[in-house]
This record gives sequence, structure tokens and C-alpha cells, in this order.
Amino acid sequence: MKIFDKEQIYKADKETIQNQEINSDQLMERAAEQLFNWINTNLKNRKAKLHIFCGIGNNGGDGLALARMLHETDYNVAVYIVDFNKNRSKDFLTNLDRIKQQKLWPDVIDEDDNFPEIKADEIIIDAIFGIGLNRPAENWLKDLIVHINRSKAYIISVDIPSGLYLDDVPKDKNAIIKANYTLTFQVHKLIFFLPETAPFIGNFQVLNIGLDDGVLAETKTDKILISLEEARSLYRPRSKFSHKGIYGHCLIIGGSYGKIGSIILATKAALKIGAGKLTGIIPRCGYSIFQTAVPEAMVITDENENYLQNPEILISAESICIGPGLGTEKETANFLEAILKRQEKALLIDADGLNILSKNKKLLELLPEKSILTPHPKELERLIGKWKNDFEKLKLAKEFSKKYKIILVIKGAYSITIAEEMIYVNTSGNSGMATAGSGDVLSGVISGLLAQQYDPAVAAVFGVYLHGKAGDLALANESEESLLAGDIILNLGKTFKHLLKSNEN
Repeated sequence: MKIFDKEQIYKADKETIQNQEINSDQLMERAAEQLFNWINTNLKNRKAKLHIFCGIGNNGGDGLALARMLHETDYNVAVYIVDFNKNRSKDFLTNLDRIKQQKLWPDVIDEDDNFPEIKADEIIIDAIFGIGLNRPAENWLKDLIVHINRSKAYIISVDIPSGLYLDDVPKDKNAIIKANYTLTFQVHKLIFFLPETAPFIGNFQVLNIGLDDGVLAETKTDKILISLEEARSLYRPRSKFSHKGIYGHCLIIGGSYGKIGSIILATKAALKIGAGKLTGIIPRCGYSIFQTAVPEAMVITDENENYLQNPEILISAESICIGPGLGTEKETANFLEAILKRQEKALLIDADGLNILSKNKKLLELLPEKSILTPHPKELERLIGKWKNDFEKLKLAKEFSKKYKIILVIKGAYSITIAEEMIYVNTSGNSGMATAGSGDVLSGVISGLLAQQYDPAVAAVFGVYLHGKAGDLALANESEESLLAGDIILNLGKTFKHLLKSNEN
């Protein structure tokens, strides 16, 4: 699914009106009908009072049209016009006239008025500001938003929570509605998936308001949301007459004294995701542990007891992963540099491999094109520098990716993969995966796909989805608190079956 920016949404609205020979008021009616249908279907307490706060633009017009429909269906509705300036949109005024014709009289709120009392068992519908907002709510408007958030009532925002922007992070987080649920129109917005803005969204539903399919299909975006449908399109089924050689040889390089578990997790994940065969390259201290834990894998040991230092033990393979449990000793850093100097094929670097790169930035120049780096936020900061907000983080990460011609997987609640000009936002996964070893499993998953000759960008995007979905499937038998990295590995096989289902639960 495409993620649209503000200008693309405005363009889609405009061209829909032209192509379908409708007017903006009719498009607003569609939006209000979808809002009404959702509320009418999902509202359990039909006697609850609904407080609808409407701005004076088109978002407020949506709220007024919704208020009229709810009032006509005998819901207990109170409507408030948030009068923050004298400029009203045409469709707002049209819908204001309509609710007055229905004898539904709104209260006007401005800087001189007291705010309405709202009880905790009531419902707020926020239609104050839409996607066009570009400056913070200040003074009494901020006080109103604080009043709404403190009410403890259930808050439903129309399109986006008032106070958020589509293309920046507001500096004053007290001037943003914190919705329990957001009913957004037609397309996904990036702010729904960024750490600084997503908490204001709550749960969300995308409502189809009939924007022109041709326009949506033709619009090129540089951001894609990866869900079941997109992941399924990346899957390559196996041939009945295949053998292990077809599915590649994967090297996992890592481990050090006290950190052998990391490479074991990555190894198990690479095999479970389908690599034909696998060799672990580890220091001598891990030999017995590794051979016992993963009998399906081969092993090569460095003569050093506690960490890797000899690059001559490297063998050729379709896929190489470096980093899990590697350590950052000087000799190990030299080991990594020597490998990069002789490696031409894309590889994956994670964990201590990334820490070595961040301490020796000159090594970044040696990365083979399309190599994959999988940093968590602090590792990313050490690579690209500090950022002011999530939008700047993506900008810096994209510049870093282009400069070194590599693929970045930024791990998080919605992991983001950056490949050339494209940004891919993942939808699978849960907070239980914030646990030791989860990142090692992801490295193994992506490396296992690389061994099977998936393109590096595809391996990264597909691997992130499969990893997250395995974590989701693991919750059938675990809680988010009890989830372990090993549980993710145990459920990797089920993710492929999941891809073949027609619908997601």
C-alpha cells in the first residue's frame, strides 16, 4: 500500500472531483457517511453523549456532516464550533446551514468562552484541524486541547488527531489531541508509524471514501506500507525437484566469549527461513556450544579462544552475515576490515559489526553495494549522527543509504527499510519482540533469504515482515511479557503458511 503525503492527497481529492464529475460537498458527504457507518457499527453504548468539536475548515465540515447524520439517527449529540479565526471554508458553511435546518444548534467556542464539561463515560469526536495544519495550536486553542485530553472520555479523531502535521513533528506535544481511535480517509499517512507521532493516533481505520482508483494507482510515492498483500507478492515458492544447493550456503560470522548465544539464534533463524546449508564462523570457545545447539549447521573456528581475528578462515558463500555477538576488540575490528576489503557481494552487518563501523567510519567506504545494515536507534545514531525529530532521522538515513549505496533496516515498532529512493514501513510485529536476541533472529532471517538469492532489498523488506509476523504468531501461546527470541524462530515456519491464506486475522 502506498503512503501519501499532503500534496498527493490534495491532488487525489481534486482529480477525483474532476474525473467523477462531483463537487467537493459530495465528496465530503461520502466521508461523513463512512464516519457514520463506522460509529454506528462500533459504538456499544448508543446512549452515550457525543461531543463533536468542529473547526472552521473542511475537517470541521466533515464533523458537521457527521453530526447531522448522527442527530438524524437519534444519537445524543452536542456540537461545538471552534472559532479560531474568521475564515470559513465553503463546505463548512454548507454543512453548518444543514445542521441548523435540522434544529441542531452548535455552541461556538472562542477565547472568551468556558469549555464544555465532558464526563469520562462520554465520547469526543475531534474534527478541529485536518491535514492542512502547519503551525501549532496556541493560547486558548491549546487550552481546549488540554481540556479534551484531560477529560478521560473516549476520543475519536477525524482523519488525523488535531495538532499533528503530515510533514513535521510538532514541538509542543501538549497541543495535540491524543486519540483513542483515528478514522482516516482512503490512504495511509507516514505519521501513523513514526515513534514521535504514532502514540497520538491510537488505533486507526482507513475509510474508503471513493477516491479515483486510477489516480491512486498512477500516483508515484516513495513510501510503501508492507502488509500481508505486499509480503505475499515477494514470496517465491519452492520447486518439488530442488535440493539444498539451490537454496544457498549462508555464513554467519560472530560470537565471542559470553556471546555465543547471539550467533546461535541467528543461525537457527537462517536455517528455519530456508537457507540450504549454513556455516558458523566463531572463536574456539564456542565450538562445543554451537555444535550441540545447532546440529544442522557446520562450524569453522578461529584459533583464538575468545574472539575472531583471522580473516583467512573465511570461505565463499551466497550470503554472509557479520556481527551477532562479535565483540569489538581491536583484532576483531581488523578482522572485519580485512573481510570487507576482499568481499564484493552484498552482506549483512548487525550488532557489534555496526559498532565497529561507527568507530571506524572509513570502513563504510568498503561496504559492497546493496549491503544491509540493521541498526536499532542508538546504533543508527552512532552511524548517521543525532537528529532533531523522526522526519530528520529519515532524511539523514536516506542520505546515508544513498551515499554508501547500502540498505538500512531501522528497527522499531514499525521497522523501516530504506533502499535507494524508497522507504518501506513494516506492519507486523509487537512489543513482546523488544527482547534480547530478537535482532539476532532478524539478521538470520534476512541472511537466510539472501542465501536463497532474494534481491538484497527484497530480502530486507520480506525478512522484516516475516520476522514480525513470526512474533505475532508466537503470541498465540505466549504473552508479550514472556516472548523470547527463540519463540520467534519456532514460529518462522508458520509465517509461510500465513502468506498463503486469503485474509489476515
